[in-house]
Amino acid sequence: MEALNRYLSTLRWQDILDIIVVSYIIYRIILLVKGTRAVQMASGLAVLVLIYFVARELELLTLHWLLGTILSSLFILIIIIFQDDIRRVLMQMGQTPFTKTKAKTFQAIEEIAKAAAIFSEDKIGALVIIEREVGLGDYVATGIKLDAEVTRYLLATIFYKGTSLHDGAVIIQNGKISSAASMLPLTTNPDVSRRLGTRHRAAIGITEQTDAVAIIVSEETGNISVAIGGKITREIDINTLRRILYNAFSYNEKDKNWWKRRFS
Repeated sequence: MEALNRYLSTLRWQDILDIIVVSYIIYRIILLVKGTRAVQMASGLAVLVLIYFVARELELLTLHWLLGTILSSLFILIIIIFQDDIRRVLMQMGQTPFTKTKAKTFQAIEEIAKAAAIFSEDKIGALVIIEREVGLGDYVATGIKLDAEVTRYLLATIFYKGTSLHDGAVIIQNGKISSAASMLPLTTNPDVSRRLGTRHRAAIGITEQTDAVAIIVSEETGNISVAIGGKITREIDINTLRRILYNAFSYNEKDKNWWKRRFS
């Protein structure tokens, strides 16, 4: 008890702040990697560290030396293995209410939902990407640049099988269609079903690397799917699609209203 009192007497407010900040950072990192491949990779590294100490205790010299050599470059190893996750963390750390994207109007969401209904009924393959906070300029540059209002009729024209723009993705920024026929990175996640085609893999891939929302319509079945944060929700109806899109973008409207109230 006396030792505890001595410790508390030397505790500064800076130490308390330090503990709170570090705890919050660790908590946010856990939230960001939860449910991703990073968890499995981290578990694998933890096993290697455990084996390293066990080998030392059992005097398994060769194994201990080999693991020691590998773990001596642990920091570089972590950067190489978790480069995608580190990039996503840094992008999210740089996001503030002032950089919220303006492409969240209810009109655009409604037009996208109605277009998806047309695609689903006629079994027209489609892939629509909506930008949120992380810019998609690099991917816009890979397609045909447009500057058009989001309407169900234009989307239907773009993805009609007879047009030259139906392959690739439509990217929506700031409430407008920025590009069509854009190329996206395919997911490399081995847990993704092999039955999923290129559109679905591209939707998962772009949402793994950015915070965009991807809407996919299958050309074979007409099923509608949505991908967010590298996770895909398949075979949803139009009402569910609307609800997911409203939930994905509604917080930005709240932030914008808060900003206006704060400085009005």
